[in-house]
Amino acid sequence: MFGLEPWQFAAALAVTAFAGFVKGALGFAMPMIMMSAFGSIMPATLALAAMILPTLFTNVQQGFREGTGAAAQSIIKFRLHIVMVAIFICVSAGFAQSIPQWVMYALLGVPITGFAIWQLSGRPLALNLRHRRRAEGISGVIGGLYGGISGIWGPPLIVYLLSIGTEKREQVRVQGVVFLIGAVTLTVAHLVSGLLNAQTLPLSAVLCVPAFAGMKVGFALQDRLDVGQFRRWTLVLLILTGLNLVRRALELWSL
Repeated sequence: MFGLEPWQFAAALAVTAFAGFVKGALGFAMPMIMMSAFGSIMPATLALAAMILPTLFTNVQQGFREGTGAAAQSIIKFRLHIVMVAIFICVSAGFAQSIPQWVMYALLGVPITGFAIWQLSGRPLALNLRHRRRAEGISGVIGGLYGGISGIWGPPLIVYLLSIGTEKREQVRVQGVVFLIGAVTLTVAHLVSGLLNAQTLPLSAVLCVPAFAGMKVGFALQDRLDVGQFRRWTLVLLILTGLNLVRRALELWSL
């Protein structure tokens, strides 16, 4: 079934539904959850291809949940980050099958875990207003480089948004819009690279169904979280995600 054993396909459906729920509740983590779990049950290249369409279409739902006007404002406000992500996804996509996966996971997991632990300990990192544009551009470059290789470009943006104290609803909307533009770029890039093809597209399309179902439930939870709860759970999820990326890096390195 789509090149997978029945148990692998069932696991992929369950993982995608859970990833959609988390994305609906906190606005991110779908590709991270999917890649982390899929990497244990299928080849890394198939895992990357499988999560592309669910990521693309759930970001449409998230980014435009509050209307096109609000989405347009987010695009204008964070245009530097968006442009850098798009450019550097294209730059790095061609190396997706040549860069050691353990290196990519380690370089992303370690700093993200460190940042989230630091923030959760009560010592928030607040960026000086004079340095925000520089930090926004750098976070976009880093996100784009990782995005083209792994399909994961969210953590650098989330770190930036938390650092400047973005309001909850705006943070979720900005994440959706930025992730959507990155997802479009990633989809096109891997159609060109051949990673997304006649063999991998059907699986990716089918996984959109549990992704949407999970996300709808997650939206209901998001609306009930206050700002403090939202921020705390975002940081907890970042820590868990970072640690899992480090675990995956060590696992691949030892092979």
